[in-house]
Amino acid sequence: MGALRETLDLERLDDLLFRSGSAATRNTRVFGGEVAAQALMAAGRTVPGDRHVHSLHAYFLRPGDPGSPIVYQVDPIRDGGSFTTRRTVAVQHGKPIFHLSASFHRPEEGYSHQPPKTERPEPEDLLPGEEVIAAADPATREWFDRVHGDSPLEIRFAEELPRFAALRGESAPPIQRFWFRTHETLPEDDPLLHACAVAYASDLLLLCSSVAPHARTLDGGDFQFASLDHTLWLHGVPRADDWIFYDQEGMWAGGARALCRGSLSDRSHRLIGSVVQEGLIRPVG
Repeated sequence: MGALRETLDLERLDDLLFRSGSAATRNTRVFGGEVAAQALMAAGRTVPGDRHVHSLHAYFLRPGDPGSPIVYQVDPIRDGGSFTTRRTVAVQHGKPIFHLSASFHRPEEGYSHQPPKTERPEPEDLLPGEEVIAAADPATREWFDRVHGDSPLEIRFAEELPRFAALRGESAPPIQRFWFRTHETLPEDDPLLHACAVAYASDLLLLCSSVAPHARTLDGGDFQFASLDHTLWLHGVPRADDWIFYDQEGMWAGGARALCRGSLSDRSHRLIGSVVQEGLIRPVG
């Protein structure tokens, strides 16, 4: 079980230069959401505290090495009257592995609307993700432990994962829905930390939804997969240590790529974030 605040506690080397510790993971590459969250944290620590992140746009360039620190170089693109823009490049072994542009906005009043409420189970009515996976096959248990065993997030699945249908040789709709929250309580007066936690979670399992109609799993050995680019819009200040519902959909696939989207809402059905990601799903063999 990872500690999110420790993961996001970057060492400040200079005004615009930060460094992470080594990633605590059993994977051979750093989880993309971790790099995104750290890059956003680096950017946010150069921004006035009265401005909150409202969007990030990122490209995954190279896999991150979990055994080495990552250096984050922040470029102060613009400080305007209402908006502040930052660019962060993550560098490891002398090469850029990740590029992020983020925008921060001073809170303002304005018109407001959002999509209607959707039906969903409450998190208290669902089993912890670990209990659901414990009843699965050994390969799924190993997969979940590898991708989630060190995660700082608690997960509860709203319905059967498409992965289970694929292991039965069945296709499924490209939809995944689950609740998440951080294991640890986060300070209420640190909106940047909560935003970075949501950025971390926004990459979780999203690309898996894209292969459900094809009765495949990404770790089945017949796919080369990776996140290519990732966008997150935050529609307000989230609380990542309270339950957030993540509704994911694999919208399109073709040309060895897939486009996925997701919506993030809190317990009151308030839409707090929107996600779009394109990923590589290249059949091999």
